Amino acid sequence: MPSPFPGMDPYLEDPAVFPDLHGRLITYLSEFLNAVLPTPYFTGIASRVWIEVSQRRVEPDVNVLRPTESLNGGAQAGSAGGGVAVAEAVATEPIVIPFEREEVRQAFLEIRAQPGERLVTTIEVLSPANKTAGQGRTLYLQKQEEMLQSPVHLVEIDLLRAGVPTTVVPMGSAVRDAGFFDYHACVHRWDRPNVCFLYPIQLQGRLPILSIPLLPEDRPVVVDLKAVLDRAYDSGQYRRRVHYQEPPPPPPLHPNQLAWVEQILTAAGLREPPPAAPPA
Repeated sequence: MPSPFPGMDPYLEDPAVFPDLHGRLITYLSEFLNAVLPTPYFTGIASRVWIEVSQRRVEPDVNVLRPTESLNGGAQAGSAGGGVAVAEAVATEPIVIPFEREEVRQAFLEIRAQPGERLVTTIEVLSPANKTAGQGRTLYLQKQEEMLQSPVHLVEIDLLRAGVPTTVVPMGSAVRDAGFFDYHACVHRWDRPNVCFLYPIQLQGRLPILSIPLLPEDRPVVVDLKAVLDRAYDSGQYRRRVHYQEPPPPPPLHPNQLAWVEQILTAAGLREPPPAAPPA
């Protein structure tokens, strides 16, 4: 059963859900593209890897205790003992702060061509790590710059309202020319380096059909982003996982958007209709 929303489902932006959705989107983008790519093209799934400090709570396995006796067996410095009391240098006890380091792996999609498996197009689905300060964003921006300096097309899909704008499209110019939008995709063609092809996406609108560029001598192929999301939604059983009775995850929606969300969920039977107004 597909998502009740005609386009992006804002509940899937939940940080507990989106990493799983991200992996499924990459998988099914690959599947959809391989079905339409002509010879000699094919897709492959690659990944970036980095190490982060885990945000999970970790209990210490070392206890730091305060001794009740002095280290010399209880004798006090300067007590009668026939000798001169000498202060003994004792290492300061540090506080043990446990932490875990975990490997973070982020998948992206590549379109390559034979012979030689030439890299033609890179397709990225942005994650929260790409849109917040940290190593994930730093590595993403480095990769983005490498693509901009290479004879490789770059397709970026941003289905997250939260976070810092990260795609290559200049957001000031994008909002000026397209108006406000909630999500977007953009395509940077290496053979047209001075322009970006923007797909602005409203929360209430359908996800677009993207034109994916290949080598200049070949026509682009198209992929229906809504069909990809529907496939990912069904395979992930998100209807069972998402709490549609609760408000959407942050960032908060505008009042008219929130009213629209409630209307969609009520029509789909996922929310109780509001009580009828008492007769006048």
